[in-house]
Amino acid sequence: MDALLHLIENYGLLVVFVCVLLDQGGLPVPAYPPIVVASAVAVDHEPNLWLALPPVLLAAALAALLADSAWYYGGRRIGARLLRLMCRLSLSPDSCVLATRSLYARWGAPSLVVAKFVPGFAAVATVLAGETGTRPRRFAFYDGLGALLWAGAAVALGAVFHRAVNQLLERLDTLGRYGLIALGALIAAWIGYKLLKRRLFLRELRMARISVAELGQLLDAGSDPTILDVRPHQQRDASGWIPGAIFVATLADDALSGIPLERREEVIVYCDCPSEASAATLARELRRRGFKRVRPLAGGFEAWRAQGLAVERGA
Repeated sequence: MDALLHLIENYGLLVVFVCVLLDQGGLPVPAYPPIVVASAVAVDHEPNLWLALPPVLLAAALAALLADSAWYYGGRRIGARLLRLMCRLSLSPDSCVLATRSLYARWGAPSLVVAKFVPGFAAVATVLAGETGTRPRRFAFYDGLGALLWAGAAVALGAVFHRAVNQLLERLDTLGRYGLIALGALIAAWIGYKLLKRRLFLRELRMARISVAELGQLLDAGSDPTILDVRPHQQRDASGWIPGAIFVATLADDALSGIPLERREEVIVYCDCPSEASAATLARELRRRGFKRVRPLAGGFEAWRAQGLAVERGA
């Protein structure tokens, strides 16, 4: 435990930088606790807040901006593929569903200012910024401002509660290795909570899917089901869509109310995301509203296109 306290006291800025970089890079490393602790230790050693806190703030904000920039440029280069990879590996797959991704489509680059305060949003906002062609300077301005606000909140917590934080550190120090074990247990519990949340979310989305072959048979038979496309419009414009599909931008009532649906008709929903998360989320919402014959398309648009079936494009 002495080694950990020595690390915080002497290399606090480096610890903050690395933890934030890893956290914002997508690894399950908690970033806020190191910022809070480093801020508390800094205030304890330097009562002048204007000297104690700016280095911690800048280290955290710079690390966040660097990680976000990597996601941003990845989004510019490979866009949808990177989003699918993020959603597949994420401990918070709910961050990739329609309701969250539509936030960026609605508010654009200014949403980056608050993205880190919205659960699940920050995970995809920076990639969406790159995928949608947000200009680098515009991205850097809004994301940098958001990083400063996000890091500033943690720094403020550490400064305000520095006495309590230092008392906790002293208590952990007296516990010796048991304190280190307790700290490790807390981190493990946090990761376990994220894994459990992921499992529960995916379980909620379990429902009967319709295969590409089955959908093709329905269309060939002339049954004419209503097909809903819940992908971001940038993906839709770039890759096309299943003929006759209706674009659904958000889960908002006004968006759904404008769709000509009968409660007894067959409704097929598709997206382009792991586990059909966005499609299953909309299908679940439609079922809640009384639509019984609603199924997500297994494999989404990519599975449809991979079978060489017809794809419609804009003029």
